[in-house]
Amino acid sequence: MATTPEAVHAFRERLGLPGLVDVHTHFMPERVLRKVWDYFDAVGPLTGVPWPITYRHEEERRVALLREFGVRAFTAMLYPHKPEMAAWLNAWAAEFAARTPDCLHTATFFPEEDAPAYVLRAVEAGARVFKAHLQVGGYDPNHERLDAVWGLLAEAGIPTVIHCGSGPVPGKHTGPEPIARLLARHPRLPLVVAHMGMPEYADFLDLADRHAEVRLDTTMAFTDFSEQFRGFPSGELGRLADLGDRILLGTDFPNIPYPYEHQLEALERLGLGDDWLRAVCHDNGARLFGLSF
Repeated sequence: MATTPEAVHAFRERLGLPGLVDVHTHFMPERVLRKVWDYFDAVGPLTGVPWPITYRHEEERRVALLREFGVRAFTAMLYPHKPEMAAWLNAWAAEFAARTPDCLHTATFFPEEDAPAYVLRAVEAGARVFKAHLQVGGYDPNHERLDAVWGLLAEAGIPTVIHCGSGPVPGKHTGPEPIARLLARHPRLPLVVAHMGMPEYADFLDLADRHAEVRLDTTMAFTDFSEQFRGFPSGELGRLADLGDRILLGTDFPNIPYPYEHQLEALERLGLGDDWLRAVCHDNGARLFGLSF
């Protein structure tokens, strides 16, 4: 059953939140999104667990739903799986952000010769967040063709939401080690580790402990769906609390196999308190992106 806006409103009202900041939502060209949905339709046999898309709607309805939920800022996480695709995606994302003012202008890249040039163009056009997907893209973040990209983003202070953990299935370049090497070269690089780095939760918390510009998003973490695989280690809850100013709400909307409100319920049942919830669901994202509402 899909979420009723009233359920999300009740959560926000109890915490006194003016809205939610969701740093991990997916909007992309329709034919690309359909292929993503095809992947999730097929991933069930791969993982042994069905992955139904709860919000399989047209773009206009998906945007309307986020607004009905009270999401005041969200992203268009999109990513290439091959060369000569990222610049085209960035052009689409710029147009989408222009007609969707509550979407943070999102861009992406791939390790290819012209990556520094089109990333610079995206930054100059107002991109506020980038997306990197090491599992789908199948590339090492330390590829020499990305060094100038990372340097540019570090200098500009623009965060990259990066899928670098090994869930739902490992990739050749997933896991904490490639990210540790990247941060050794670019220690000021603002990274948001998607999905809390699942299933290597503790390792990515270690990286956040060592690097002040590393954050983690909650996307699908702590939910019943994810906990059935390899759950978040209860012994790390203390560090999760201590890093409460660097944990950001992410949901993976619309590609989630449960209602939107379940992500919020999963965060609340961690028992880390209302101040922590307010920071994660609104304050941290608002501060990172300089939002005021």
